[in-house]
Amino acid sequence: MREIEAELTARYGLVCGVDEAGRGPLAGPVYAAAVLLRPGQHFEGLDDSKKLTEKKREALYARVTAEALGWSVAFATAEEIDELNILNATYLAMNRAIEGLSPAPAFALIDGNRSEGIRLPNRTVVGGDGVYEAIAAASVLAKVTRDRFMLEMAEKYPEYAFEKHKGYGTKLHYERLREYGPSPIHRRSFLKKLH
Repeated sequence: MREIEAELTARYGLVCGVDEAGRGPLAGPVYAAAVLLRPGQHFEGLDDSKKLTEKKREALYARVTAEALGWSVAFATAEEIDELNILNATYLAMNRAIEGLSPAPAFALIDGNRSEGIRLPNRTVVGGDGVYEAIAAASVLAKVTRDRFMLEMAEKYPEYAFEKHKGYGTKLHYERLREYGPSPIHRRSFLKKLH
């Protein structure tokens, strides 16, 4: 994989890795991160954020944000998700993250299989967060930032227990939604099945 990264770097210049966190939850923004690594840069223990413990993600977040050549995290709000749909809101968050990078990349490696809404020349990689270091780094940054936001929201809206489920559609979350109705950060378009 490093050979492919090196080949893309030789062809395009700076190549960033891009990933998102929070496409599935019923509440909160969708986050995206873009990361530029230095040539040959390696972070021990880096993997798809979903395979890492919270403690490991936090430690890697600190290292990546301190040592990467460039990084940027952005989001699209629950309102933007409702207005645009989750796929287009994800592209919006990814474009914002890419545009926030300094130095500016010339090419993006994007986790997943669709990228028609991404403005920068790119290549999609299914399971990319387990393959490319820059995508894995982006997955960690997006996940940690989103989890931190949802913990803040747990203090603001304690009745929903966001600290336990981070906005995902768990049994507890549905119970609280039925009891209290949606909060200002719930995605209305995700709650159509709620009775």
